[in-house]
Amino acid sequence: MNEKEVGELRRRFKADKSAITHVRGCYVNEKKEIVSQFNQSLALMSEEESEKLLAILRRTLSGGIDRNLIDISFATKQVAEGEEHKLLMALRDSGLGDEEAVQAFFQKAIDSLDLEGSYLILLAHDRYDVPYRAKDGETQKDASEEVYSYILCSICPVKQTKPALSFQARESRFYNRQADWLVSPPEVGFLFPAFDDRTTNLYDALYYNRDVGENHENFAQAVFASPIPMPAQAQKETFQSILGETLGEECSYDVVQAVHDQLRELVEEHKENKEEEPLMVSKGAVKCVLLSCGVSESHVNAFDSRYDDSFGAETRLSPRNLVDAKQVQVSMPDVTIKVSPEYSALVETRSINGKKYILIPAEGEVEVNGVPIHIDG
Repeated sequence: MNEKEVGELRRRFKADKSAITHVRGCYVNEKKEIVSQFNQSLALMSEEESEKLLAILRRTLSGGIDRNLIDISFATKQVAEGEEHKLLMALRDSGLGDEEAVQAFFQKAIDSLDLEGSYLILLAHDRYDVPYRAKDGETQKDASEEVYSYILCSICPVKQTKPALSFQARESRFYNRQADWLVSPPEVGFLFPAFDDRTTNLYDALYYNRDVGENHENFAQAVFASPIPMPAQAQKETFQSILGETLGEECSYDVVQAVHDQLRELVEEHKENKEEEPLMVSKGAVKCVLLSCGVSESHVNAFDSRYDDSFGAETRLSPRNLVDAKQVQVSMPDVTIKVSPEYSALVETRSINGKKYILIPAEGEVEVNGVPIHIDG
């Protein structure tokens, strides 16, 4: 799914647009025991409460594509006879009315999740009458092409607040606010089936993780039984490690800067062109950058081999997962220098009288802790 398709569904999660009539769920304590279950009708909630519940569900469709939101693909055999896919279809086709399927899913989720403390498992079903979209991008609500039926799952931690002193303005008095339990934004969740090309794709699901450093692999395997990509943060750390270890003495500031500049430019161009499909980069593209920087063929081949071992030869990665588009950071054990990418070329590395230095031209006003200083010369 791309950002436009996700955005189209996100806009559904409002009281006046959603066809969600109820939310099923269960409350799980820190011992992984189901304390209570519910089938909450949105019609019986106040408008403010239902809006907040829909907002929590909507958060499961937030974040970046290939960072927080990951496409999960099912093999043809799984769709035909896989137990995991069959369970998801039973939940969707019954509109969460298949009690056996709901209970089986709750138990599967609880057994595979490794979350600290209590949490809620929320399940919602929606039917979206997809409006026809003309070539010029305009939608025609009265010309629907299909009804997209899907389920959304949100796993939300429940955290206890601390007692506090509160002030009631209307009564002009202080009072003690007791500890309460609050529903936090989703930690993990998914959408099934996917909404690819604005139509139902039973061969895909969209998997959500709030933390880009965690992908809750056990939960994903239990629900989808399909391979999932390395977490975004792990992709970045692995890519950095591969560059540093395979290029050896040729891994200079200029080489790393060139690779990062190239990836950042791809991100900027993709954003400026407003391209719908997610941006991905191949191993070959990175190798071309390395060769253009004068890196020896032997070191490029070493990079090639390590990339295959870590990611897979044909795996394409999102540049957004590999570089920080907002800053360049140069770190030493006791010093960290952060530079805007557009000024990264000002940074130099040089050896003077046998000592290694990082040099930055001191042009314009220089401040130390907010105090303007004078530099002799």
